[in-house]
Amino acid sequence: MTLLKIENLQVAYGRIPAVHELSLEINEGDTVALIGANGAGKTTSLKALAGLLPIRQGKVFFMAQDVAGWSAHEIHRLGISLVPEGRGVFAEMTVLENLQMGAYGRRLDVGFHRELSDLLDRLPRLRERIKQRAGTLSGGEQQMLAMARALLSRPRLLLLDEPSMGLAPIMVEQIFALIADIQRQGVSILLVEQNAHLALHVAQYAYVLEQGRIALSGTGSSLLQDQRLLHAYLGQ
Repeated sequence: MTLLKIENLQVAYGRIPAVHELSLEINEGDTVALIGANGAGKTTSLKALAGLLPIRQGKVFFMAQDVAGWSAHEIHRLGISLVPEGRGVFAEMTVLENLQMGAYGRRLDVGFHRELSDLLDRLPRLRERIKQRAGTLSGGEQQMLAMARALLSRPRLLLLDEPSMGLAPIMVEQIFALIADIQRQGVSILLVEQNAHLALHVAQYAYVLEQGRIALSGTGSSLLQDQRLLHAYLGQ
């Protein structure tokens, strides 16, 4: 079943076009990667989908409903959550307070506390630091926190923007283990990631964005064998 379908999406910063007629689809439970060089329009695309940037033209169907032009809080309430590049944690708030913010709009009832406990069982580092200010966490721990916070909003679709950026290799492994775990829970993911190898390994399908346009697409496994992609993006 198609969860998200984008048709000819165009996004601009003022008069400067950033994304040109982007079209892609994500099925229920799938991870789809969006890769490409810096400045290709990947982050812009995610922000537009999350309602943080205006859409100049095109349609965005989420659960068969056109949500292009909806506000960020309306899109979030519908089931799309963004984990932004740079994590975006509330530095002066504790880990617990950040997680509670993820449940904004929900009641902090027995169901929430059960979900929170299950999540902390999967992320023991956060449990150990539950009363610590988020700004004092390492980069990898902040990334875990940002993803956990988004999950507590019960998303149908998780938008992940550069989750491995600036992290040590051991933390990158843990973040991608968490991404795989999220996928097993049935949450669909649109992943923007600088590490194309890792992205293509976890993605069922992938799109290569070049100067605001889709230049290439295919299954993750097939693109790992594509000589054009290997040469242009994977340094081989």
